[in-house]
Parts: sequence; C-alpha cells; structure tokens
Amino acid sequence: MVGLQYKVVGKIVGIKGECHAGHEVGEEIDLTIFDGERIQKGINLCPFFLDKLFPYLCVIQFGGQFPWQKEPNIWVDSCPDDENKVTIRIERIKIDNQG
Repeated sequence: MVGLQYKVVGKIVGIKGECHAGHEVGEEIDLTIFDGERIQKGINLCPFFLDKLFPYLCVIQFGGQFPWQKEPNIWVDSCPDDENKVTIRIERIKIDNQG
C-alpha cells in the first residue's frame, strides 16, 4: 500500500447557535480518512457535516488542491445547518514517511 503522505486535522473555530452533535469551539478532530494501510473508521464528526466534507477530504488528503483557496493546505468550511452553523478550519499536514 501507499504510505501516508498527509494527515488531515480539523478544529472547530465557530458555532452560531447550538450544535446538536455537541461540537464545541476549540475541539480538534482527526479527519484523516486513510492511514496508509487502511481506511479509518469512526471519524468523530457530525455525520451530516462529514457527508458534506468527505469529497473535499479525499482531495486534500491525497495531495490535491482547490484553485479558489489562498493556502492549499488550509480551508475553512461550515456545516449544512444554517440556523446552527458550525465552522471548521481544516489543515493538511505533510507527514515525513521516510523511515
């Protein structure tokens, strides 16, 4: 299998209203979906938010980027609940897998 090249970490940076999944500002979440050997299970994020973010997580973990982002390793997004909006800052971190 291909070695892990990037780890993806999210940090909750804002909540407007009340998060019904219980997320709190400052909470950090490992959003890495593939550890180099297997797909990760149990990503600790609201399933509705994860559903929205999943395609983007796949792109950034495997080295892709979005042309609209100023910084290719960081992106900020919000959950789909407009009345109780949770905002997350997601960072792609390069892993040195030269062992």
